[in-house]
Amino acid sequence: MKVRSAEPQDFDAVAVLLHDLGRREVTDETRDRCRELYASQVSDPSVDHLVAVDDDGEIVGFCALHFRKRLNYTTPEAWVPDLIVHNDQRRNGVGKALLEHAENRAIERGCWALSLESAHHRVEAHRFYGAFGMRDMGKSFRKLLG
Repeated sequence: MKVRSAEPQDFDAVAVLLHDLGRREVTDETRDRCRELYASQVSDPSVDHLVAVDDDGEIVGFCALHFRKRLNYTTPEAWVPDLIVHNDQRRNGVGKALLEHAENRAIERGCWALSLESAHHRVEAHRFYGAFGMRDMGKSFRKLLG
């Protein structure tokens, strides 16, 4: 298994993983717009999405990695809004490899922190993040607008 930067041709595999995570399914109606958004992020210098690829060349994990500026900080924050490993590959080191690569890229960019989001019901993932050295720092609130 290896971790590399995501590429435009990875879109279909990444979309399936994100759906498994609970994101909206990409449909025939939304596919072109979603593919364009993905391609724009893959080429954006403030984004460095990562994929884990198994020995057969299949994408088995995805880590969305954004570098965002925060007020009162002089360096960026590395933010992971999505981290997903295929069910068959969990507990095989894929998630750890993805987070280690994200952390290394954040350090290379001089980030002050690596943050991620995780749904309340993903208790097993929360234990994994704690073992990785991350702390639960708060809650996230959302109001759907459409």
